[in-house]
Formats: sequence, C-alpha cells, structure tokens
Amino acid sequence: MSDNKLHPETLAIRGAKSQTEYREHNQAVFLTSSFMFDDAAQGAALFAKEIEGFTYSRTANPTVAAFEQRIACLEGAEKGVAVATGMAAIQAALLTFLKAGDHLVAGRSLFGTTAGFINGIVSKFGIEITLVPQTDLAAWKAAVKENTKMLFVETPSNPLSEIADIQALADIAHSVGALLAVDNSFCSPAIQQPLKFGADLAVESATKAIDGQGRVLGGVVCGRADLVKEMAMYVNSSGLALSPFSAWVLLSGVETLFVRMERQSANALKVAQWLRGHERVKAVYYAGFDDHPQADLVRKQQVSGGIVIGFEVEGGKDAAWKVIDMLKLFSKTANLGDVRSTITHPWTTTHGRMAPEAKEAVGIEAGLLRLSIGLENVQDLIADLQQALA
Repeated sequence: MSDNKLHPETLAIRGAKSQTEYREHNQAVFLTSSFMFDDAAQGAALFAKEIEGFTYSRTANPTVAAFEQRIACLEGAEKGVAVATGMAAIQAALLTFLKAGDHLVAGRSLFGTTAGFINGIVSKFGIEITLVPQTDLAAWKAAVKENTKMLFVETPSNPLSEIADIQALADIAHSVGALLAVDNSFCSPAIQQPLKFGADLAVESATKAIDGQGRVLGGVVCGRADLVKEMAMYVNSSGLALSPFSAWVLLSGVETLFVRMERQSANALKVAQWLRGHERVKAVYYAGFDDHPQADLVRKQQVSGGIVIGFEVEGGKDAAWKVIDMLKLFSKTANLGDVRSTITHPWTTTHGRMAPEAKEAVGIEAGLLRLSIGLENVQDLIADLQQALA
C-alpha cells in the first residue's frame, strides 16, 4: 500500500521506513560518520550526484533521511530537511532564501530566542526586517515591499496563543513573489499542517512534541522539493546536520505523536477551564476556548487547541515565582511538548533577553506563567495548581 493512501496516524508509525537486508522490525540507526564506496568510480559518481547513495553523515544519513521523509509525509510536504535544533531549522529556513538587500516581514509575537536571532543576527547580513502584530492582516499587507522575500510567523504564538491566518498570509506573500514560513512547533503536524493552507515552509522544533519525552534536540523544515533541495545545500555547508542517533530517537517519538497530542490537548483544555475559574488568575490564554478571539480560525487550521496554556496571576513576578516554587508535580523547565507537564516564567526565561518594553508590547507581563500540559492524570495536575495558588 502506498504512503499516500495511508492515514497520518499510520504514517507516523510506518511511513518512510527504510529496510536493510537484516529485515529489522524497528528503524535501523546508522551511527557512522562516513560510508564506503565499492570503487573509485562509484565514489566519484556519488559525489557528482550521478547516482543516489550516502557518502558522509553531515550530507545525508539513512536514519536521518527516514526521519525527514516521515515528517514530510505528516506535513503533507514533498520533502523535508532535518537539522540539529529548532533554532537551526529557523536559521536554515531564513538564511537559505534571504540575502543582503532583501526584506523579511515577521510576526512580532515570537519565541524570545527567535526574536533575538532575527533582530540581532539576521539583521547583520543587511536584511531589512519589519515586525508586525500577529493578527493584524492590514499591517502585514502594508509591510510588504518589492524586495520582500519572506513572511515568517509562529502560530499559535508563544505563550499567548495568538493565531495567524495562514491562508491569508500565504496570499499576501505570494502576491509579491515571497515565501511564507510557519513555525509549527507548538502544534506539530498532529494538530496543524501549515502547507495545507498555502504556507511554503513548515518549520518544527522536533525537540518539542515530536520527541515528546525531553530526550534529544532536533529540528526539521518541510516544503516543496526544490525549496528543500536549496535548504539541504545550506545545511550541509553550514554544518547544521542532525545526528543519526537523535534522528532514531525522534522517529520513536513520532510513532506516538498523534495519541499523545490528542490526550495532552484534552488535558490542557480541562486545566485551562479550571484556571479560568480561579480567583487569583487574572487571565488565561488558550487556543482551545470556544470564545477565543480567533476561535473560527483555530477550528479551521487546528485539530485542537493544543497543549500550551498561558495564565497571568496578580502580583507580578514575585507572585508568579511563588506559584512555580510551590508546585510539586510540574517540572520547572522551559521546554514544552513533553509527556511531563512543565511550567516556566516567560518574563525571565524564554523571553528574558528581550527589553521590558518589548515584552510588554507583545503582551508578556511579569505575572505571566506558561504551562505545557503532559500525560499525567489531569485531576492531579489541577490539584497541584490549586495548592500552589492557595
């Protein structure tokens, strides 16, 4: 049966599995830096791309290739290229296609490290940058110019769950011949497939939900074959390659992705609803609420509201830190997407390097906390929050 006839849940387990002569049931891991040639002529042909095969694991590796192909299947993409981290995926997506004199339009509501990379590093290459409000389509339209080559957006946003209209942004980008790249790390392909709505590139931090168990780092970018071919050349030359072992670990994470995200999203909705009713909670930000400002868009683009919740407590940073310190079950860490529920304080961690006024401009307040909901019993999670907020 061909992969294009299989459902995503099946592809997550059986899609793009390579097979050696040993007939292993699990995907094999190829822990080797290089591959041998039968003779000098074959080596020359491999390096000249006249025949398919493997030469060096920085360039390509069978285990990494299996991971790339499986995520591409789930994203509905022709190809994928895997890299060492989620930030490496963003780097590959941006710097492959942008050069001095080009213009990048990005959503203002970005993960702190992404914002720092765009403002502090991408800008050094002579690339013009315009940041716009995540949900203001008029601002996106007004920002594009003749030299605009890419629109970049993270949806849902971190950590306030603002939703970008992917189809509308794709139309804006394509109207000027630009690409739309969407950071899909919050949802993973189990909840959202940006390419279905016109995006050119789906960018993932595989460290998050794709692994799902906090074991390894990884990233992947999926899209059309011609675009991925260009990125693969950049990744090879800049040394951003994913290790074969990490790819093998991530493949096992993919196998349980759909069932994990379904249960974790259901747990997140229950926790978010409970937080809304607590007297010490000023506001709750969760994409799965029926009265979310962009609920119709969420229903169009996403299978569920996802696993991340932002909530704000009275009393600013001191009150937020007290909640963190009182929690017993939640892991105090800035990672997300794990089967273990986590909590962090964005003001001082994920967005800590941003200036206070920049944080406030995108709605990051000192009393804001971010939860990533895992697979624990949801009543235990609520009980832990209840005692911490008492």
